[in-house]
Amino acid sequence: MSRVEETLRRVTSAGSWDERVQEIRRIPEQHGKTEQKTLYAEVARALYRPHLSAHFAFVPRRDDYELRYFRSIYERTAAATGHFTETESSQLAAVLERDPQSLLVFRTILGYTPHELAVATREVAQETGERGVSDARIKSLEQGGRISSSAANLLAATIHRLITSNLWGGAPEGLRSKMDKADTARGWTSVSEYAASGVPYEIFLHQRHTGGAFRQLLDATSEERGAILEAAVAAILDDLGIPYLRTGSKDQGEIVRRFNLSVTPAPDFVIFDAGGNLRALLECKLTNDGGTARDKASRFAKLRQESGRLGGVPLFAVLDGLGWERVNDALGPVVEACDGLVFSLENLPTMLEVRPLPDLAGQAD
Repeated sequence: MSRVEETLRRVTSAGSWDERVQEIRRIPEQHGKTEQKTLYAEVARALYRPHLSAHFAFVPRRDDYELRYFRSIYERTAAATGHFTETESSQLAAVLERDPQSLLVFRTILGYTPHELAVATREVAQETGERGVSDARIKSLEQGGRISSSAANLLAATIHRLITSNLWGGAPEGLRSKMDKADTARGWTSVSEYAASGVPYEIFLHQRHTGGAFRQLLDATSEERGAILEAAVAAILDDLGIPYLRTGSKDQGEIVRRFNLSVTPAPDFVIFDAGGNLRALLECKLTNDGGTARDKASRFAKLRQESGRLGGVPLFAVLDGLGWERVNDALGPVVEACDGLVFSLENLPTMLEVRPLPDLAGQAD
């Protein structure tokens, strides 16, 4: 049995989390850099990857992305425009003034994000010396916010010019306009035809192929999805009365002063004892993309340095999503940075077996 195989055997057969951590901490003492990288990847593959969950299979619920919500606005907008046959700028402006939520339908026809539409309004506004409409304002209008006549006119002019391919000019070599899609390829003519006759299934599927099912919803709810892990961690710490700060909801300056942290942003959780002494750092990361997981792994290297600067307080990672199946340059480096203190939703309760957490139970105010 080689030295690498022997070390891997000791790590994987450890009888407790604390024993596993001790074996992982010995790896740098017993192996060169090349062997270390191999070992961390193999440990990650054997002990941590099996606990990852298929978060890609589920998406958050948000009322403003439900079909019944969109259909209601669509039906009003279609009726107000004669099923998209009355679409001169002045007519669109009148629709927007009466029903600001119709902007959601027009923006979806364009295939633009709120930020992209905001940029387009600035392009049009420059011609008259006006200001554009911000993406925050666009989101507010789509939720039913109040709209001024000037904003309605600017948005209407922008939408009309985009649909008629009269804003950005011709596409550079090798690129295509976002209007070069089935329902907008011939401007309002094709929009109204599709509104009247429906969308063939292959066109529907092609749009899903190029845009991704639930893609906009996933982008819009990235923070909510990321908070899934943080909420689970907070729940088990609360259950045992372990003192902590969830730093995303706290003033970063206060955290720096209180615990002498230098890394920014602060880790997701700072765990301490009843005396206010720092006892552990904890970071959560959820991703289903391997490249993103690789990029996020560098965050744990920085947190490891901070852990060392603060006297070697333990660094915990709570990871999930299939992006972390990438072991060589994503999960393996996190296992290394955290000395093996890596958990997922599936085995999160076992984190409470690892010191110093059992010692801190019941110390919260």
